[in-house]
Amino acid sequence: MPTAPQRPRALVIHEVWRELRGVQALSGPQGAPLSRTVKLILDPLVIRPVQHPHCAGPLVTAEGAARLTELIRAAGAVLADTAGWFALFKRVRRLMRITDGHPQDRYFQRCFELATTVGTPDPAAGRATVEEALREMHDASEGRTVEALKAHLADPDRAAELAARLKKSWVARDETPVPGDHDDLLTAVLDAFPSGDPGPGTRRLTAARAGTASGRALWAVRDALGAGPHPARELGLTAHDVPVVPSPGASSSGPAEPFDRTVYQRIFTVLRTSADRAELPPVAELVAAEAVRACEPWALSDETLRVVAAVGVRLALGLRPLETGGETAAHRAVNARWRREAYVLRARRLSLAPEPAAEPLTRVAGELARPWRAYLRRLWARLHGRDVRGLGVHDTELWDLLDGVARSVILDHRDQVRRALSVHETSPAW
Repeated sequence: MPTAPQRPRALVIHEVWRELRGVQALSGPQGAPLSRTVKLILDPLVIRPVQHPHCAGPLVTAEGAARLTELIRAAGAVLADTAGWFALFKRVRRLMRITDGHPQDRYFQRCFELATTVGTPDPAAGRATVEEALREMHDASEGRTVEALKAHLADPDRAAELAARLKKSWVARDETPVPGDHDDLLTAVLDAFPSGDPGPGTRRLTAARAGTASGRALWAVRDALGAGPHPARELGLTAHDVPVVPSPGASSSGPAEPFDRTVYQRIFTVLRTSADRAELPPVAELVAAEAVRACEPWALSDETLRVVAAVGVRLALGLRPLETGGETAAHRAVNARWRREAYVLRARRLSLAPEPAAEPLTRVAGELARPWRAYLRRLWARLHGRDVRGLGVHDTELWDLLDGVARSVILDHRDQVRRALSVHETSPAW
């Protein structure tokens, strides 16, 4: 029986979005909605995929496309008012000399709320409303700002104290291997995905401290994880043979590898990506906690997060977008999705016969030959953010987290290819 034709959801959204008027502030250069517009406004507030499941997923049927179009068109006036409020927020933000946080992350949903409750922004009364909202939103951080972090670590005495604390914690860390072989359990957990129950396996891994074991193995000069004699370096977590003690730092620029990042870089990222900083500890406590966390296995404190990292390593090392096969059900699910990407098909050919004209695309092909690096860097960032907030990972969240990271890497590569093609218009089509 033939299946109903489907269309890319993003294309349907783009088409109807281009019909709207007055939404430029929420749109990209090509007229499509910004990714944050989809993530923060359209999906949670307009489309609501949980209530309209036929509008969810990367592909939608004719019925889903029609419903998507209907929902977005119906919200057209509110979206135009949202764009008006956002333009006003940015203008008043500049006048108030606020530089903290990403405007889209901080204001998109508040703008939609005002568009829904107030309507079109009035040039005079609207400014007063926005000033009040900005003071409320930024004062709520209670000093948990990038500026406060910079000032805290700019103090020479504090920086020296932090450096000494890091060195002391690093020397005192426990490198004793955790007894037990966890390979069968890790395989069982990955074989339970995407539809099975990983609960029993993950609980046993947590009880056996498998996450701590894998984290300590990263400090070893031996093939403890199946990644070579320098596992942390091969996995893309450090540029060194083994991780070294982090430095305090004073700038957001610096090493890209997770374990090489300074304390400043790690906390800077958390502050920049936090929607509600009032839930975070004060800056001084964030710095003190990071000095301890940075010297722990996986640079994480929570054992459930370390277990996710251990499972993530096993999954990442089995990702083969340029090959066939797959070790477990989880590997087969992720690899199958990845191999369907058009850029992967092109990368296979480039890996066999590199083409000078496609040099930027060849770099992407090179990353696909070792996909575990991009995967584990992104996974660590998400786990670190949870750890700072004191959030572990429940059994039911594990697959969504692991699969979400894979989807994010796939989309990131797709964006790299799109950008490369836009610069090198004469490159072969992917």
